[in-house]
Amino acid sequence: MTSELLINYRPYETRIALLENGELVEFQLERGARGAGLISNIYKGKVLRVLPGLQAAFVDIGLERAAFLYVDDVSWSDEKFTTLLSNENTDFTDDDEDEEHTEHKETISLPETPKAPIETLLDEGQELLVQISKEPIGQKGARVTTLITVAGRRLVFMSTVNHLGISRRIEDEEERKRLRELLEQYGQGHGFIARTAAEGASEFAIKAEASFLIQLWDRILEKADSLSSPALVHRELDATLKAVRDIFTDDVESLIVDDEDKYHKIKDFLSSFAPYLVSTLSLYTGKDPLFHYYNVEQDLTRALDKKVWLKSGGYVVIDSTEALTVIDVNTGRYVGAHNLEETILKTNLEAVREIAYQLRLRNIGGIIVIDFIDMEKESNRERVFQALKEMLRRDKGKTKILPMSELGLIEMTRKRIRENIDRLMREPCFYCRGQGFLLSRTTVCYEAFRDLEIAAAENPNKALTLRVHTALRDLILDEGRSALEDLERRLGRQVNIKADENMHHEEHKVEVSRALDNIPSGTYT
Repeated sequence: MTSELLINYRPYETRIALLENGELVEFQLERGARGAGLISNIYKGKVLRVLPGLQAAFVDIGLERAAFLYVDDVSWSDEKFTTLLSNENTDFTDDDEDEEHTEHKETISLPETPKAPIETLLDEGQELLVQISKEPIGQKGARVTTLITVAGRRLVFMSTVNHLGISRRIEDEEERKRLRELLEQYGQGHGFIARTAAEGASEFAIKAEASFLIQLWDRILEKADSLSSPALVHRELDATLKAVRDIFTDDVESLIVDDEDKYHKIKDFLSSFAPYLVSTLSLYTGKDPLFHYYNVEQDLTRALDKKVWLKSGGYVVIDSTEALTVIDVNTGRYVGAHNLEETILKTNLEAVREIAYQLRLRNIGGIIVIDFIDMEKESNRERVFQALKEMLRRDKGKTKILPMSELGLIEMTRKRIRENIDRLMREPCFYCRGQGFLLSRTTVCYEAFRDLEIAAAENPNKALTLRVHTALRDLILDEGRSALEDLERRLGRQVNIKADENMHHEEHKVEVSRALDNIPSGTYT
């Protein structure tokens, strides 16, 4: 499998695409100040409100919405925590560190500790240092933690514990032992995780990075002491360098960037942290835009479609709400070659691959319900379930999947810490106000007729004009002609219909004008 990392940079936008065998599998986007990634930024915040009922608190960190701090994300004092862990023989692991390298708090398996009520840990008005673990999504504020970590290319520094861990992706026991001994020697009593990229790194490289991260943490603490809350204390790397640090591993064969200034910055970064990768970096100078040349634009357009067609002629429909995402599988144009059960099975299996791909590409998270086409045979339902589990093994996002129900439904969850492509690249429809549907023209027509009845009762000697969008005027004078005539008979007067192209399709306006004697009857404009 060939992998390429593409970085399309413009002053107003940075787009990052990971391709596998020429197919877009991961996409990241930053746009201006709004798009600047917040994950792993460290803030000096102030507790606004402690909520014992939710075992959480709201913290002002200077963003538009207050951040949310859950009790499990509140660290104990160093002395308390050290005492609790002193007899533990815990091997901290970063088993998902290639999934979201910036959310180390949630991928580190901390030992079980007694949970104190949040009201005993925090007070309103208290200042504390927090790190964003999940960006604001929709109307939700950022989620923060006091279990602060600082990531390097090979190591992750942990501020609240002094235990050492090795990524589970490093399987060689001798290498794990070597890295642990190096961290014990050069970690200066601090907590560290050796990431996958640490495998095979020299003693000098491990020592240098451990020292750098310790010094960086000391500078963060010094800066925090000098600031008043709320304040940004430490900003994570920009999208470009973060992608280089976290995604550009040995598995990726080339890194291509289309901006010369960014090219030199990346080259300097790699020269310091991964000189052996410099040779795989290249500057794109082609005439066609980078993403267009590699057909990324086409994949992005497909990732925004609600309906995704399968090669067989079937399709899946992906529909997201605030609470969950529903995926529906349909046979579409596919009629099969032998029998119905075989046709359905083939469609479901083809949909499995596409669904796993779309979850990763769109970064869909939360609760996901997949409605596969009903299959009669239990063995076929199990086959589809196992196929989905296997495809999700390649997903760097944490997933939990339940067996298929008798109704053909599979329920699963997938971790998401940033907004998906749909929210990043689109906004709610100003016509339907984000609902996804408009009132039918017939419904709007009859609502308007009811308002005309009310206006007629309140203004018995006045002429009435109904102002609507052109499309609705056409409906009233065509399919709704008989209903309009019935309305006019009951009102005892004719209604003037006026079209206004600038009106919303769901909007109508009843206007009351001069006395009836002065109004021409039944005018429609």
